[in-house]
Amino acid sequence: MKVFVGTCGWSVKGGKKEYCKFFDTIEVQETFYKLPKVETVKKWRGELPEEFIFNMKAWQVITHPPSSPTWRRSGLKISKSKINQYGSLKPTDENLTAWEKTLEVAEAMNAKIIVIQTPASFKHNQENLKNIEEFLSRIKRGKSLIGWEPRGDWRDHLDDVRRICTEQDILHVTDPFRCENVSVHSIRYYRLHGIGGKEVNYSYVYTIDDFKKLIELLKRDENNGVEEAYVMFNNVNMREDALKFKNFFSKEFFHNK
Repeated sequence: MKVFVGTCGWSVKGGKKEYCKFFDTIEVQETFYKLPKVETVKKWRGELPEEFIFNMKAWQVITHPPSSPTWRRSGLKISKSKINQYGSLKPTDENLTAWEKTLEVAEAMNAKIIVIQTPASFKHNQENLKNIEEFLSRIKRGKSLIGWEPRGDWRDHLDDVRRICTEQDILHVTDPFRCENVSVHSIRYYRLHGIGGKEVNYSYVYTIDDFKKLIELLKRDENNGVEEAYVMFNNVNMREDALKFKNFFSKEFFHNK
């Protein structure tokens, strides 16, 4: 099994080329707040090694309602009559158009995985089940795989999560310390938000014991036929934690085989 370790955001000082000296994959965060220009993304792709793996977070316009405070960075000005047309994976023309723009950026960077993160406010209910299933059925698919990180009460309804991921051929994206990953795909995608707290604990610093648990999980994944895994740190200390885990992993994972 191939395991790729990286961070959610360019966590290394000195720019993107410097980041590549330490990690071989990234989850781009800029794309969540405001989509960069396609030309800008093509420049990123051209500056970095061909084997470097881009992943990216889907534009918040698709997943988060306009009332979300992060929307101020979206670059969009919308009329009051259109407010209810955005977010929550509603299969509206506005959301579908926003997805097409997201996909355009993903193709420009040759993104391996596009992470769709739904907020805790996107609860498990019949309306949202209908929305996500219709949205995923209607969107265009490029070369990128799609991953879904459901927050909130979806972890209490993993049967529905598994069904949606299987039927729509998408990855279940999880924090492995918070939620079981029910994806049946040959690829796992983990986002580590810190241990403790409700949804996240960004100030958390991972320990060697945490790394040991993570390696046992990856070994179980491998035994279950997983061929590729992404371990993406998303905490304040993500650069240091990711480097420590990468070093620890290379010693422990292969040494004990």
